[in-house]
Amino acid sequence: MIRDPELLSQLLDTISRFVRERLIPNEERLAEEDAVPPELLEEMKEMGLFGLSIPEEYGGLGLTMEEEALVAMEIGKTSPAFRSVFGTNNGIGAQGILIDGTQEQKAKYVPRLATGEILSSFCLTEPDSGSDAASLRTTAIRDGDHYILNGTKRYITNGPEADLFTVMARTDPANKGAGGISAFIVQGDTPGLIRGPADNKMGQKGAHTCDIIFDNCRVPAENIIGGKEGQGFKTAMKVLDRGRLHISAVCVGVADRLVEESLHYAMERKQFGAMLADHQLIQAMLADSKTEAYAGYAMVMDAARRKDTGENVSTLASCCKLFCAEMVGRVADRAVQVHGGAGYMAEYAVERFYRDVRLFRIYEGTTQIQQLVVARNMVREAS
Repeated sequence: MIRDPELLSQLLDTISRFVRERLIPNEERLAEEDAVPPELLEEMKEMGLFGLSIPEEYGGLGLTMEEEALVAMEIGKTSPAFRSVFGTNNGIGAQGILIDGTQEQKAKYVPRLATGEILSSFCLTEPDSGSDAASLRTTAIRDGDHYILNGTKRYITNGPEADLFTVMARTDPANKGAGGISAFIVQGDTPGLIRGPADNKMGQKGAHTCDIIFDNCRVPAENIIGGKEGQGFKTAMKVLDRGRLHISAVCVGVADRLVEESLHYAMERKQFGAMLADHQLIQAMLADSKTEAYAGYAMVMDAARRKDTGENVSTLASCCKLFCAEMVGRVADRAVQVHGGAGYMAEYAVERFYRDVRLFRIYEGTTQIQQLVVARNMVREAS
């Protein structure tokens, strides 16, 4: 749902210009320094990018799902690490508090998340618990007015820098399923919260992850999201629809950028006495990539509009994530192929994107998890 087309158009134009004039020229610097340049981080805060999906009452822009998807597509036209730094504040870092948090929790943390004053992180994955999130082992044992957290979380985005963590931990050791899990708000300076060394990843340089270790970490009981135990896994599941649609939209944006890079190279490069774009096999790759990117766009827009009307889009969100994450991988592969040997060289953006997009098929639920979600929902609805 688009509330004010004129205002949205101005926002998209501003973000498109920011991507084109500020972010794309700094992509190589981002990769080389493995960090978002500080001045760009401040510009992101000033533009309100840390509060895109946070309601206006808490200082955010309060974008609808459709509006957020269009913004994500624009942001997707540059290195994914730029988006990653503010993505968690808009997504799983804030949405759990917004959806199930108490009024006190929302008032205390969400306005600072919206401005980027604090950086958030989401702790669910563990060394032995990834896709099977309900089997997590991190414990939270009640001790008077506190809970004592022990355990290790793995591959935690923004882990090295985050000021605030949403942590999933088991409060009922006897309940080995999802019902024994609770969600906690843990401040980054809490004694017993230990950050492991930053991970050395395949791609997405500048988007940092690390292990987060809880060693007798004492967290006030008032920091359990919603004020009661056993709701944590349900909270995590509630934020997934929006997150999956957001990532799907980013995939579409990246695919559009890759199509553009491929087309420009194919029109500049000559082989056999003609530009590459004149050769039919090259045209086939360009056409396939353009078609798939458009299909992803249509899927995301349809699901986003349905979500804005209040429809349950869990199946559609998984369909989008499944298709778009796989789609952008194919588009990236073709982009390298169109570039030929040059596509394997680090001086061309497609080489970096080829590595960056591989992660989309893994986080926010792997492709295989999306397949299970879609199929199980189909069976449930048919029954």
